[in-house]
Amino acid sequence: MDKLCAAPGSSVYFIGIKGTGMCALAELMFTTGRRVSGSDGPAVFYTDAILQSLGIPYYENFSPDHIRDDIDLVIYSAAYSFETNPEMAEARRRGLPIIKYTDALGLYSREFDSSGVAGVHGKTTTTAMAGHLIRGAGLSAQILVGSAVKGFKDRSTLNLGNRYFVAETCEYRRHFLSFRPRRIILTAVESDHQDYYPTYESIRDAFLEYCALLPEDGELIYCADDPGAREVALLSGNRNIRLTPYGFTAPGDYRILSYEIKRERAEIRLVGFPLVLTLRIPGRHQALNAAAALALTSSLIALEFGDGTPGSGWTGEKRERVRGSLEEFSGSKRRSEILGEGGGILFMDDYGHHPTAIEATLKGLRDFYPQRRIIVSFMSHTYTRTASLLDEFASSLGAADMVFLHRIYASARERYSGGVNGRTLFEKTREKRDGVYYTEEPLEAAEILKGILKPGDLFLTLGAGDNWPLGQELFNYYRGKEG
Repeated sequence: MDKLCAAPGSSVYFIGIKGTGMCALAELMFTTGRRVSGSDGPAVFYTDAILQSLGIPYYENFSPDHIRDDIDLVIYSAAYSFETNPEMAEARRRGLPIIKYTDALGLYSREFDSSGVAGVHGKTTTTAMAGHLIRGAGLSAQILVGSAVKGFKDRSTLNLGNRYFVAETCEYRRHFLSFRPRRIILTAVESDHQDYYPTYESIRDAFLEYCALLPEDGELIYCADDPGAREVALLSGNRNIRLTPYGFTAPGDYRILSYEIKRERAEIRLVGFPLVLTLRIPGRHQALNAAAALALTSSLIALEFGDGTPGSGWTGEKRERVRGSLEEFSGSKRRSEILGEGGGILFMDDYGHHPTAIEATLKGLRDFYPQRRIIVSFMSHTYTRTASLLDEFASSLGAADMVFLHRIYASARERYSGGVNGRTLFEKTREKRDGVYYTEEPLEAAEILKGILKPGDLFLTLGAGDNWPLGQELFNYYRGKEG
């Protein structure tokens, strides 16, 4: 299938429509004229409100009776299978076109001049930032992010027109190979998803395959500070594509000259941008994300308003608007997300689940909030990742004043078979530092923390697990005490 068999006016049915990516694609297809419907389970998710606001109908159960012959295309979430989902089985029985989400996203990308944002970490925030800058620049584009974004009205999509498409693309199981990019942002390449990529070389080669999809006039925007991204760029450089580096060590326009913290704001200066950029979210890694987003935006500005050459198309007004759009950026859901302040304690939540991302996040918070004690609840995600990077995880939490660890949040794709578990990480971390505690379940730490937290502290739930309700419970408790 070379193109999406669902032209405007056609009927598209989404199995698992409440998932973040599924809902986002459903919204984009709906706003471009398709008749969208779908199904999912009864549990309420933040996407329920999005679907209802758009008037997209969906069932809250799965039944073969939902599959009709007038459906032109069925798109299904990878969470379901033909063996266990009755709607998928019925669609196949009827001979309807049926494809998984990542393939549908790839086919959708062929309808536009598309750019993919990829990397082991940083891709969600970078895509969200790019959406803000693209909107500030007045470009005709659609943006799809793997998380809700505050500046997108708590949605994962931003629809500004139909010329360009910018999407977060995932490396797991080579899902991004369905995407058809003219440009790629590559934030970081290092060992991850060890259940599928057992070695660094195996995950590096997947990114090389992705970059090989760039056309001869394509562009690879890569982080020069990241050894893996730099290696992929070097190995991809024998083709006629433009290589655009960014970072503190990068040559060229997107080299970061300075990064300074002033009044809980980051001020950033780049070689090729005459204005000082300001960020409201902490961390030098966020400066890297901003530089990548600016590089992509500049390339699109050159096509839309200039003569296509790098740096063309800018005006003083456009620079001011882009700078202002970045300053307005307040993050995306679970990425340095501020829940609020209660009892003088600042509560935050962050999805960082790889040691490199954890270390960068905590160092950024330390720089932003030098007077606050940083107390962290961390839940590691997947046994394979924890086992492969045990020492790195234990060391990555060093910038926190106090750490609470919990059981490992298992992936649906793996089963515990003995060996490394949550207590293993606790013991390894305790070898490296003091102030480490363990509760099997995150909420078991709530009463302990109520005796520890005090005004001026920063409490952070960290990781891709289900410890975030601990932060929400404590925030509600301290906010209630104020009343």
